[in-house]
Amino acid sequence: VNAELTMGENIADLAGVAMAYKAYRLSLQGKEAPVIDGYTGDQRFFIGWAQGWARKYRDDDLRRRLLTDPHSPSEYRTNVIMSNLPEFYRAFDVKPGDKMYRAPADRVKIW
Repeated sequence: VNAELTMGENIADLAGVAMAYKAYRLSLQGKEAPVIDGYTGDQRFFIGWAQGWARKYRDDDLRRRLLTDPHSPSEYRTNVIMSNLPEFYRAFDVKPGDKMYRAPADRVKIW
């Protein structure tokens, strides 16, 4: 992934999901969302984000996108963005050694 090409959209994704999460929490007015099918409201929020970006690219399409698209491939728009959000860590109890874990000093925070 060409970070120079995708940086602006990566920042937008990170800031956007962080703002959306805050809006979601405000909408609960201090209450907790119910657990549904074993998932908390916070978990469902992040699962919804990931499902929204679920894609399977053909190899030639992915190569073209890597050269021209200012958006990172979907896997990165989901996993890398989530690995920077402390709320994601709390929602899924992510710990050192887990695949999605990123050391706090390595996490990106926008604003």
